[in-house]
Amino acid sequence: MLVLEPWQRHTFQTQTRTVPHVSRPAEDSSTERRAASHMIGRAVPRWHGWIGRTLREPLVHFCVAGALLFAAYGWFNVQEGDQLPYTQKIEISEDDIRRIAAAWLAQGRLPLTPDQLRNLVDQKISEEVLYREGLALGLDSNDEIIKRRIAQKMDFLAADIAALQEPDREELAQWFSRHSDRFVRPPRASFRHLYFSPDIRGDAARADAEAVREALADTAADTVDVAGVSDPFMLRGYYKDSTPNQLLKEFGPDFAAGLYDLEPGRWSGPIQSGYGWHVIWIDKKEAARIPAYEEVEADVRSAWIDARYQEVKRSALDEMRARYMVVVPPLDTIDLTNVMSARPDRTDDFSESLSQ
Repeated sequence: MLVLEPWQRHTFQTQTRTVPHVSRPAEDSSTERRAASHMIGRAVPRWHGWIGRTLREPLVHFCVAGALLFAAYGWFNVQEGDQLPYTQKIEISEDDIRRIAAAWLAQGRLPLTPDQLRNLVDQKISEEVLYREGLALGLDSNDEIIKRRIAQKMDFLAADIAALQEPDREELAQWFSRHSDRFVRPPRASFRHLYFSPDIRGDAARADAEAVREALADTAADTVDVAGVSDPFMLRGYYKDSTPNQLLKEFGPDFAAGLYDLEPGRWSGPIQSGYGWHVIWIDKKEAARIPAYEEVEADVRSAWIDARYQEVKRSALDEMRARYMVVVPPLDTIDLTNVMSARPDRTDDFSESLSQ
């Protein structure tokens, strides 16, 4: 006897009710019994139906595929955990550490201890972290110091490009012949002087200097008792091969301009300086001249490199500037009165120069 579970019994009854009754010959009864037994053995629970329908839904397919992709990404991310985004990775190389140590030693310090090196590396890392965080906050925008620093780096790049070409001697000689005026040797003079101090003599300093010059008119310079006829001077009493620029720094513009107009081999003056009055004896005077190329070959090479650098930089700047539309208001229409109020004596001159 066949025993059915309650759920099987319900399924069997439902299925048997839906099948219309058809009278069949008696000899087919055994066949019906076998078919009914087979159908009862294959009876399926209700929940199997909704699982199948769910698995056929496109939304389920999409969610499953997304979950698989997410799981795969997580797996590979764990496997390659050292591959962080560039802005989150700070790498200090061996060359960086060598540069840190070289910079330390360049300051005349003792060799680094392990603790000192570790501290310097930590400072380097902190500096890099702060730099990147500052960039993230936009602190580099509209910063004049950063702009100047970047512009300097561009200049250095141009200098490296210009230095790639090394000139030969013939090229330098030809360049020197076209720019020889840049190497003019300034006039030189070797002289001794007698000093007359306004602090000691007051208003009579110039008159005393003229009287001594007249008294020494026929006297050689090496026979004069300087201590007896002049005042002590804080600097030197004799200058050899001095140029106008050197005398300008030590004595002032009037002295530097007047000395080269004097004749050598006699007492002349007096000439006024920032210190007082001076009676001058010139031993030797050399006029300005253009030197031979061999005398200034090293200077010519340096000047050629500098000129080449300026040319490359100007060409690169023109090329970069051509990519920009530069808008500047007419300078002569801008009121700078308030800005120039600190120097009222120059305001008019400045405005006139802008309008020209």
